[in-house]
Amino acid sequence: MGQKKDLTGSEKSKIVRYLAEGCSSLKIAKLLKRDHRTIKRFIQNSQQGRKKRVEKPRRKITAHELRKVKRAAAKMPLATSLAIFQSCNITGVPKSTRCAILRDMAKVRKAERRPPLNKTHKLKRQDWAKKYLKTDFSKVLWTDEMRVSLDGPDGWARGWIGKGQRAPVRLRRQQGGGGVLVWAGIIKDELVGPFRVEDGVKLNSQSYCQFLEDTFFKQWYRKKSASFKKNMIFMQDNAPSHASKYSTAWLERKGIKEEKLMTWPPCSPDLNPIENLWSIIKCEIYKEGKQYTSLNSVWEAVVAAARNVDGEQIKTLTESMDGRLLSVLAKKGGYIGR
Repeated sequence: MGQKKDLTGSEKSKIVRYLAEGCSSLKIAKLLKRDHRTIKRFIQNSQQGRKKRVEKPRRKITAHELRKVKRAAAKMPLATSLAIFQSCNITGVPKSTRCAILRDMAKVRKAERRPPLNKTHKLKRQDWAKKYLKTDFSKVLWTDEMRVSLDGPDGWARGWIGKGQRAPVRLRRQQGGGGVLVWAGIIKDELVGPFRVEDGVKLNSQSYCQFLEDTFFKQWYRKKSASFKKNMIFMQDNAPSHASKYSTAWLERKGIKEEKLMTWPPCSPDLNPIENLWSIIKCEIYKEGKQYTSLNSVWEAVVAAARNVDGEQIKTLTESMDGRLLSVLAKKGGYIGR
């Protein structure tokens, strides 16, 4: 009986079954018509089991080296664990150990995104804070636009997955699948809007003023009393469609002029409390990595999320302005966060 090719999976299963029945290796070889040596080799290999992994001795980190790593991590924000340890001349430490050590003294974070502030910007921010330091901010209408896409921010599609479970499939589309431009305002404890900019419309000075006429003025402002209109201060940022001569003259004809139109410092989204409202809405509509299949569905989600924002949340945002102004002055016009 000559030697043949390796045992098949079916033959191996039969060998195990015959051994359980008490058959000898010689008898099994005859039953399967295989060489006796092949059967014996398979039985011996099965009985030996897997070899234990030899653990290599890990490099020990001294207390002095830990202090060096901590200082390096503070001096090198956003650096990799390898770069931090190399800067301390600590070699031979595996990645898992490096990360475990750093986890006790640092956290993984993304770089914050903020507009650039030069000396002129900072001076203008300080002048603005001084000008409005005694303002009654409960009479200021804070406005802004926000664009929402079908897919939302990429980084928000991450989360914990249970062991043995597969991550849900996420659609991949260019430019987030398209989006909707939304305008809204907040004053005291009231939300104005949100209003949707018509799809395909690019906001220039003319279209921006027409949009305000059709939404803000017709649907909200005209319903207010004369005393409210007299005291209200309208805030908008320095987007070209907002700060143009055409838009300024148009708002002036509407009675929003001089002290009723708040001047705004450059590069200052951190000073506008409605930016925090946008964050609240986005967290709600994109929770658990949610995606949308149409522009109407994402707009409906924005409206629903806005309705869930209560007056106390809005009041907290508008009442934060006194603290923001003081922070700007304390930081000499520097960025204060949101």
